[in-house]
Amino acid sequence: MNNKVYLVAAASKGLGYAIAEQLALNGASLAIASRSESSIQAAATELAAATGAKVRGYCMDASDADSISTWVAQASADFGRVDGLVVNAGGPPPGQFDAFSDDDWQSAFELTLMSAVRMIRETLPHLRAAGGGSILTITSSSVKEPVDFLLLSNVMRSGVTSLAKSLSKQLAPENIRVNNLVPGLIATDRMVNLDTLQAKAKAISFDEQRTVSQATIPLGRYGDPSEFGKTGAFLLSDAASYITGATLVVDGGTMKTVW
Repeated sequence: MNNKVYLVAAASKGLGYAIAEQLALNGASLAIASRSESSIQAAATELAAATGAKVRGYCMDASDADSISTWVAQASADFGRVDGLVVNAGGPPPGQFDAFSDDDWQSAFELTLMSAVRMIRETLPHLRAAGGGSILTITSSSVKEPVDFLLLSNVMRSGVTSLAKSLSKQLAPENIRVNNLVPGLIATDRMVNLDTLQAKAKAISFDEQRTVSQATIPLGRYGDPSEFGKTGAFLLSDAASYITGATLVVDGGTMKTVW
């Protein structure tokens, strides 16, 4: 990945950071973004120090069209080219159908689905100028097996997955690959929050909930963020040059679906 430049959204921590780290370790330069200025600058400093890569942090709100446009424009100007994009954003709040108003649905639409549309729209001219590239969307296991308490995510992330599949066919003649990456239960801060909510709903301890959750995974544990990051870096790299339109699952064998 030497001399290649990747834009990675929601990369101050969690899954976005994990992919950014693996890209940097493989020689890529990075334009990482997050809503928090202090968090993204800290992440950029940490990544650069740990990997020796060129990393710049940008403040970007994934639910705001102008903010996305500014990020992509500034990053492309700073680095001179763009070779790949990681579409990522924090997930909408958990809950079931009766809990959500129209405003909740609209906010989830802007944050999860329209952020993907806008990031890709803004980045495509730069990928075309580079002669091709790779787009990776981070979705959720809910796109294959809907999760009862993640209704907003079920709906919006399924839309992102369909968008990526459609674009993979449209953009293939331009040497631009588009894939989806689906995390199972990965040991990030979001997993801590979800375990906490589940434990409260069941009136059990956090440790009991975590034991129950990990027991559902054939490999018997939550995934390490680096395992997810390595898979993302692979799909973005030329090592995956004949893979497009795919939805790859990193879940320790949890899913029962065969497709």
